[in-house]
Amino acid sequence: MEGVLDHSLRDVITRVGGIDRCVSEFIRITDQLLPNRVFTRLMPELLNGSRTPAGVPVRAQLLGSDPACLAENAARLARLGPAGIDLNFGCPAKTVNRHRGGAVLLDEPELVHDIVAAVRRAVPAGMPVSAKMRLGHRDEERMLDCAHAIADGGAEELVVHARTKLHGYRPPAYWDRIAHIRAAVAIPVVANGEVWNAQDAQRCLAESGCNALMLGRGLVADPGLALVLRGEQAPAWEEMRPLLALYARLIAPRVAPRHCGGRIKQWLNLLRRRFEGAERLYERVRTLHALADIERVLLEDQREALAA
Repeated sequence: MEGVLDHSLRDVITRVGGIDRCVSEFIRITDQLLPNRVFTRLMPELLNGSRTPAGVPVRAQLLGSDPACLAENAARLARLGPAGIDLNFGCPAKTVNRHRGGAVLLDEPELVHDIVAAVRRAVPAGMPVSAKMRLGHRDEERMLDCAHAIADGGAEELVVHARTKLHGYRPPAYWDRIAHIRAAVAIPVVANGEVWNAQDAQRCLAESGCNALMLGRGLVADPGLALVLRGEQAPAWEEMRPLLALYARLIAPRVAPRHCGGRIKQWLNLLRRRFEGAERLYERVRTLHALADIERVLLEDQREALAA
């Protein structure tokens, strides 16, 4: 979830609880060996034992199409101690696909295999290598070929987003297709896509046959969803409100002022799927752009809640 679920939001959401592991935004690998400072800038958890401040481990995700260059960068990254290396074969963004990254590689299962195998050889044997794929690029014709390529290349785990690149993020997700992949490979398969609530999660697990989920937009919209899936109590809006203010403080020093307000509104726009309070707050900040103005409204909202 490039541009949304960065390390600041990982910090905030993992404080809510219920999450076993996170994956970083993708780190794009083209034709050069990246310096350590790029890895730590995009994934500052590397400076904290590869864990969020709440203690949740984070795997570093790489995206690219050159096996040798990906392997070289994975080896350097591995020395920084991530909780694992994840490979992105699922991004549907046109710009990424145009440069031979993400879901477009699912048309080339041989290359997918070579990438996974090269990265697996390049990092220590004890460091997990995982991958994420969609059901295909334009169709599902090579779905099982790609799953086999990932497993045969040495990945220990495969996450499957249950749509093709052509489907984008349009509902529905085809969870039953994941069952075919799960039956075809010997490695653990994790289901992903269109899980917004506990009912979706139950159906996804039943149709896919998986026993684990990766949550994306559903968790950003409802940070308590992982807790609910564990049978625990989800936080109310009153508990979420301070986390929104924390998020604003975390992004302010590193995000250009003209973008800060957009980031906050972007998260609020998803939160309002779950919380009425977020809906009301979104309407109050929707037309604001300056971070100072938005922070003022956030503070007023907290004061009004305390006075109520």
